[in-house]
Amino acid sequence: MGRPVSPSDGVAMELAIEVRGLRKEYSDIKAVDGIDFEVRPGHIFSLLGPNGAGKTTTVEILEGLRDPTAGSAKVFGVDVTRDYRKIRERVGVLPQDFEPFDRLNPREAVGYWASLFDRRITAAETAATLETVGLTSRAETQAIHLSGGEKRRLGIAMALVGKPDLVFLDEPTTGLDPGARRELWGLIRALQSGGKTILLTTHYLDEAEQLADDVAIMNHGRIVARGSPDQLISQYGAGTTIVLAGAGQAGYDALQARGIVARQENGNVLVHVDDPSQVRWTLAKVASIEMPLKEIYTRRPTLEDVFLRLIGSHMKEGVLAE
Repeated sequence: MGRPVSPSDGVAMELAIEVRGLRKEYSDIKAVDGIDFEVRPGHIFSLLGPNGAGKTTTVEILEGLRDPTAGSAKVFGVDVTRDYRKIRERVGVLPQDFEPFDRLNPREAVGYWASLFDRRITAAETAATLETVGLTSRAETQAIHLSGGEKRRLGIAMALVGKPDLVFLDEPTTGLDPGARRELWGLIRALQSGGKTILLTTHYLDEAEQLADDVAIMNHGRIVARGSPDQLISQYGAGTTIVLAGAGQAGYDALQARGIVARQENGNVLVHVDDPSQVRWTLAKVASIEMPLKEIYTRRPTLEDVFLRLIGSHMKEGVLAE
């Protein structure tokens, strides 16, 4: 992760993003309800929250796509609602619903995308962009024949046209298999190492924990917690989780019948224990209950545990859901 920049570094820091008192209302719905946060240059900042929390609305305001009801949103010191054109070329966007032009290959798609925004891009620059995202060997392959991960890489390549300083990545790994997700994590880290600032929205809590320097958790339009993943885990992630691997629905039902609070995750059953002195007792109790079981182990709190404590949202296949 990027090194946090502090005032002691000797220069006045121009924030990449500065949001103050931001509100967006639709009739009686407060999509964004007076939030504040900032993003330092070179950082990966992640917005987390269940569907409807206000993440997308916040990002769309920062991208100049929506006007706020009140408050301010600045990118590199420019109020995006007043003069977004001043910073448009410093910003790249990968939308959640990105789909490449099926009949264009990556080389053609990058060139065409540049032309849409009145940007001149040479063949060498196109080749360098494709090399950055790992698509050099697929530069002449029609997008329709690219894998899901390669299509997302192409989307990032198109977001990099114009060499932006800030890149918005909206759910960049949704729908990808674990291997492709981790390959994209490597690309995102490489973009940061190259000096890019990244605002990442994701439903995958492990993704934010692995990549983000700073995290804001939103719910009902408000930010309910903010800090680095380690800070949030330290502050809100007290306790120990007992993992009953392979226990499934039968194990969950058996625990519920004995009055033990648990939750399910990817075929496992998890029991959270707040008091360290009760871990051994709880382990013995759950181990005595008959259920299908591969193994029992304990784990340290994660960002997912923090989210569940703060939001109480149910999980489905590791993804946040309402």
